[in-house]
Amino acid sequence: MVKLSPSGLGGLASLLLASSADAFYVPGYSIKSYKSGEAIPLMVNKAYSDSTQLQYAYYDLPFVCPPPDQPKSVGGLLSGKNVPLNLGEVLRGDRIRTSDIELIMNKETECKSLCTRELNKDDLRRAKEMIHDTYVSEWIVDNLPGATSFVSVDKTRKYYASGFKLGYREESPTTGQTHYYINNHHTIVIRYRKAPGRAGDRGENIVVGFEVYPKSIGSDHKRDAQGCPVDLQHVENGLELHIGPNRTVETAPRYAEASSLPTERRNEADGDSATLAVPYTYSVYFREDNTIEWSHRWDLYFVNQEDGARIHWLAIINSLIICGMLTAIVMVIIARTVHSDIKGYKETLEGKSRGKRVKKDAPAGLLDQGDEGTGADLVDTDEALEEATGWKLLHSDVFRAPQHGYLLAPLVGSGMQLLFMAVGLILLSALGFLNPSFRGGFISVGVGLFVFAGVFSGYFSARVFKSFDGKNYRKNAMVTALLFPGLMFGLVFIVNLFVWAQASSTAIPFGSLVLIVMLWLCFQVPLVYAGAYYGFEKAGGWQHPTKATAIPRQLPNKAWYSKSIQAVLLAGLIPFAVIFIELLFVFQSLWQNKSGFYYMFGFLAVVSIILIVTIAEVTVVTIYIQLCTENYHWWWQSFFVGGGSAVWIFAYSVWYYMFKLHITGFLSSMLFFVYTFIACCVYGLLTGTIGFLSAYAFVRRIYSAIKVD
Repeated sequence: MVKLSPSGLGGLASLLLASSADAFYVPGYSIKSYKSGEAIPLMVNKAYSDSTQLQYAYYDLPFVCPPPDQPKSVGGLLSGKNVPLNLGEVLRGDRIRTSDIELIMNKETECKSLCTRELNKDDLRRAKEMIHDTYVSEWIVDNLPGATSFVSVDKTRKYYASGFKLGYREESPTTGQTHYYINNHHTIVIRYRKAPGRAGDRGENIVVGFEVYPKSIGSDHKRDAQGCPVDLQHVENGLELHIGPNRTVETAPRYAEASSLPTERRNEADGDSATLAVPYTYSVYFREDNTIEWSHRWDLYFVNQEDGARIHWLAIINSLIICGMLTAIVMVIIARTVHSDIKGYKETLEGKSRGKRVKKDAPAGLLDQGDEGTGADLVDTDEALEEATGWKLLHSDVFRAPQHGYLLAPLVGSGMQLLFMAVGLILLSALGFLNPSFRGGFISVGVGLFVFAGVFSGYFSARVFKSFDGKNYRKNAMVTALLFPGLMFGLVFIVNLFVWAQASSTAIPFGSLVLIVMLWLCFQVPLVYAGAYYGFEKAGGWQHPTKATAIPRQLPNKAWYSKSIQAVLLAGLIPFAVIFIELLFVFQSLWQNKSGFYYMFGFLAVVSIILIVTIAEVTVVTIYIQLCTENYHWWWQSFFVGGGSAVWIFAYSVWYYMFKLHITGFLSSMLFFVYTFIACCVYGLLTGTIGFLSAYAFVRRIYSAIKVD
């Protein structure tokens, strides 16, 4: 299991909602400047890959330079020591420690030896596996991740990909065997510019770029007395991960057809005690770059920003068209159909009270069934009531408490809790407070908002519970506080056991799990109870315009499209179409391109608003159709219809896994599906609550407009 230092565990609680001052900035503020000759700390974090979900702390890798036995001061920090982390950093797998690589502002180092690591067979096998899975390392300078620099296809733009490769592999064109090479020399380029204000007047500089260029230098390359390569510009052979002679004596091509050509199969079995010496060196260069503003130094990490913006605008237009069509349908239902239904129903009741015959001249609703008789215009009042069809006949059953309402109320409460958290996160991200420089901030703030939103969870759960004629609000509050968070925590804990066995930094440390449980039981549960008390005792339940009779109405036969499963799937397609394009970017950032960053929170906020409106309208239309078929079991149906798009998102995730991702290994695949399932449950609970409350408001509105004797 990955362990954190006492200082790291101690910093978790205090840094729940905010990271340290060095880890958070609002663009234009909190600038760190360095004097010439001042040490700049370089942190090492972790190794990660797009091909697997397992991350590893950098210093836990058996083939890199270990932390020094005698720590030295580097920029006010001791090398090899853990850096205090906030909760979000821990949960995302960060394990940041100070390295002993020396960076001195404006002092270039052509080459310096770091260490020589002896690798045995197990170490070589581990290195080969990670190189095969295209792992990259993450170093940090001034809160910037070390990046590999690229140029766009049209050669007009430069952009960064976070991290750099541990090594590379090549296949022999003659034997077909794969040869693995480790990058044992790193060229570090620090881009800087003059600090603004008084700091610049004092000759201080700020860091605006951090690039790392790895290189593999073979053991046959000539080195000086300090172990540094004599000529770094002309390196013919890389350092192959192979115990034994790894080069032929002749100066032939690298993979000459020779029977004595060393291969990993032939020579690694020479002895278990054989080792391979890997000398690690690094170079440091400083380049002044006045084209990059400090507040925009992260822009280079945002790949294809202009192209992405155009696609996002197209997605928003597509979503607006869908939402506009639904809005028109809802307006027709409310303004014409429902209004005419209510008018005709009131005229019928008035005629009954006067004992007169009335003329059915009100226009029919969109989903009203036509008369099956020969078309007499005048009917008896009692017969009119008997022949009235659709939602008007359900006034004595539509507000009948649903089955298992004791579960629906807590789910609605948890959905409101998640809705508050999601709105807060998207709003803070769109305003720029939660940005990539606030490492772990998105998760930390999300946990804090979720805990605080326990008040809203208890409040809405209690009000819905009392509307269902519930009596024991304390029991309902306990179910609300424990049901959904408990199921999610249990699922994460079980998966975490498998990850622990792999010694991966993806595993949540035991201390962090204890902290999460404390936040849950000591903070969230009391807040849920407080909200439940106020919602049940003070606010009370929502009053229904009609009362349910003692004997429930018999349900008619359902059309195929109005059956529960079919209706949920069909209705869920529309919200899925609204968020489909935005979902592509989110999936790409989470699973396919971890070296990039998701940054379009402004577009995400707009799409989220359209999504909420779409879900509300889809649910209202679906429930109206259901009521017109004289089916009054709409409570659970509205919840499932609202969250129906979660089924399509999970189905899309399965397709994305099969055809887009290259994840290898059972554990990585399990992590993908478990975390995707959790995300879909969160999304389904949130959108289901939106659908339920929208349908509830709609049903109360239309039935409050009719008078029932």
